[in-house]
Amino acid sequence: MRATKLLIALSLICAGCGSAEQPQWAKTVAAYEVPLPTNSDKARFLGILSNQAKAAGFHLDVATDDELRALSEVSPITMNAAVWRGPDDQEVVASAMDFKTHIGRVWLTFSAGQDAGKAARFRERLMPLIKAAWPDTASLPITPDGGIPLDEDLVRTSSGYVVRPSAAAKYH
Repeated sequence: MRATKLLIALSLICAGCGSAEQPQWAKTVAAYEVPLPTNSDKARFLGILSNQAKAAGFHLDVATDDELRALSEVSPITMNAAVWRGPDDQEVVASAMDFKTHIGRVWLTFSAGQDAGKAARFRERLMPLIKAAWPDTASLPITPDGGIPLDEDLVRTSSGYVVRPSAAAKYH
């Protein structure tokens, strides 16, 4: 059951990478790369995320080691977590995961949310804590359809990531 919910969250995030239309509340409104190279970094990050989720009336689901091993058979992953609204997981408010091309650099994405004010307050309370703990946290650009560009198309700047000019056309 838990793995199913996490796979659904992964599917929602990946849907932003394609051209399928998403409901407005599911679109990504903010995204960050958080450097979490060690297991202790990941545990501390998940603790902060869980505490802030609870304070906002949400809850956090985190993939188990067995689930991560199973997911890694398709593509390496060391973190897959989602913040959900409602006891029956009505919507994903935020997602945190890394992938084969950026293991140890977790992409934390935030959806607009069906209750946009509540989702925004959660994000606004969480991000200063994340940035204080991991000062190298960088913003990620969001494509017009609500996805995140491929990491191979990103360039790190002093103010976060931007799309490489030679790749910009594929995201408009």
